[in-house]
Amino acid sequence: MNILIKPIITEKATRDAEDKNRYGFVVDSKANKIEIKGAIEAAYGVSVTKVRTLNVRPDRKTRYTKTGIVTGKTTAYKKAIVQVAEGDTIDFYNNI
Repeated sequence: MNILIKPIITEKATRDAEDKNRYGFVVDSKANKIEIKGAIEAAYGVSVTKVRTLNVRPDRKTRYTKTGIVTGKTTAYKKAIVQVAEGDTIDFYNNI
């Protein structure tokens, strides 16, 4: 089971990483906090102090077209906010 899907790189997440040493990841929806902590420590070689998780709900959208009303929704996913110990950093751009 691949727990880490992708890192979250937005303005808010980058500011949070610089100021508070917290990083965001999209993770598998069935993963718990202990599995997420182990996967991040193994993948990036840092020590994790705290893990926060939240389930992001899907956005529902409605469009009016020539053929009628089209409804749809985006996919739901699980997000993890990870607090890293002081002095440790995660560099997402080193393999580019």
